[in-house]
Amino acid sequence: MSAKSGIEWTDHSWSPWIGCEKVSPACDTCYAENDCCLRFHHVEWGPHAERKRRAPAYWRKPFAWNRKAEREGVRRRVFFAHYADVFDNKVPPEWRAEAFDIVRATRSLDWLILTKRPQNVLKMLPADWGDGWPNVWLGVTAENQTEAARRLPILSSLPAAVRFVSAEPLLEKVEFTQWLDRINWVICGGETDPQKKGRERFMDPDWARDLLRQCREAGVPFFMKQMTGRSPIPADLLVREWPADLREAAPGALPRRQGG
Repeated sequence: MSAKSGIEWTDHSWSPWIGCEKVSPACDTCYAENDCCLRFHHVEWGPHAERKRRAPAYWRKPFAWNRKAEREGVRRRVFFAHYADVFDNKVPPEWRAEAFDIVRATRSLDWLILTKRPQNVLKMLPADWGDGWPNVWLGVTAENQTEAARRLPILSSLPAAVRFVSAEPLLEKVEFTQWLDRINWVICGGETDPQKKGRERFMDPDWARDLLRQCREAGVPFFMKQMTGRSPIPADLLVREWPADLREAAPGALPRRQGG
């Protein structure tokens, strides 16, 4: 697998194990399951499927990315577990602990952890997590109002240097306003699925516009990833913002937004 990620909001993707279980409507056309089936010719999905650990050489990749970032004097973002969920309770705890050891040691990398299981986070974080490691961003998926109401209060209460929300695939109009004072970043996107090309669940551009409005009013950066099926993004939605005060921060010194 290439070290570079095809996901627009990250530089690298790293999944030291593969496999998950579908837990909400966003999972219905899971890109990770489809990709693993096509690329690796096996699928490790479902409540009884074995989570598959990657090879030792793969586990060492982040150290090379970290050394390169240090040489270049920049920070690089890593999407942690793009083919899994870090906080899946089917994952052996020793794998998670070993992976967090790598995260702890790679201070020039910003690790983005996106979960659909925020209820598991506190009991699975490292003992020295404290108020949040400065190089880890915690995020949840909120594809509809039901999942937003279930996951965002938990995310808002978690100790983290950066909290973010992925409204992808956005399946209906959502109201995030009451939680945005504790959120640092919002990603929005329509569904894409090579297996259902042209039949993806539709995202109304007005849903994305309303979410952008909420972010503008709360002063939260907004990142429009894609429209349904990667159709062209309307000009007024072509917004790709980052938590600007975080992007250039030195390793170990990432600040939090006021209220965060």
